[in-house]
Amino acid sequence: MASLTIERVPCLSDNYAWLLHEPASNVVAIVDPSESKPVVAALERSGLKLTHILNTHHHWDHTGGNEELKARFGATVIGPAADRDRIPGIDVALRDGERYSLGAAEFLTLDTPGHTRGHVTYYFPSAKAMFSGDTLFSLGCGRFFEGTPAQMQASLDKLRGLPQDTRVFCGHEYTAGNARFAVSVDPDNEFLREWKGRIDAARAKGLPTVPSLLEDELEANPFLRPNSPAIRKSLGIPASASSAEALGAIRAAKDKA
Repeated sequence: MASLTIERVPCLSDNYAWLLHEPASNVVAIVDPSESKPVVAALERSGLKLTHILNTHHHWDHTGGNEELKARFGATVIGPAADRDRIPGIDVALRDGERYSLGAAEFLTLDTPGHTRGHVTYYFPSAKAMFSGDTLFSLGCGRFFEGTPAQMQASLDKLRGLPQDTRVFCGHEYTAGNARFAVSVDPDNEFLREWKGRIDAARAKGLPTVPSLLEDELEANPFLRPNSPAIRKSLGIPASASSAEALGAIRAAKDKA
């Protein structure tokens, strides 16, 4: 089984880039570098040289460091084929279902549009890790800037189907706010209330809440549970509404929260 170390690199005010190192081949990748300076500092601390940049989508707070890092290290930029024209410095454009190897660590590309039209998620089976960008957050999901509820529902269904022990490495530290909303629409979820307590305690100490476990997200994330009778009752969503319609209503409620 391929070994892959994963280091959190805080960027901007609430972004996370993720530094990946496959030691057997000394392949080093950064996922969603919003800026170059924190990434360079992390590389220097570790004595590593960047070889790859992985972008989940085109937004500047996930690609802002691409060109400086590529120029400095000669790194290969990988991103979604559906957004090839909006990924700075892209070299390799991957489509849904395509695989790519970072040394011995292979990942699967999953098209997960909804937040943007070209969003992808990178899933590393051997590391039990997904890098979901702004599609799936801990206890949340991204706003539907360029997509529809149906598109986001299909994307979340893909991620829901991954092994439950998969760790969710998302792009932002949004968990405390997401937990407040989740409890407001699902107040009788005992697991969610207990998890919110741990989240609040961690944030009070300045500690991160990401990654999370997909198993926990399936139990408590309202955006992965649009068919929950409790959530539908809380938001007045009819039982006859489709999963996508319910997801749209949950996202609309979150946008107003």
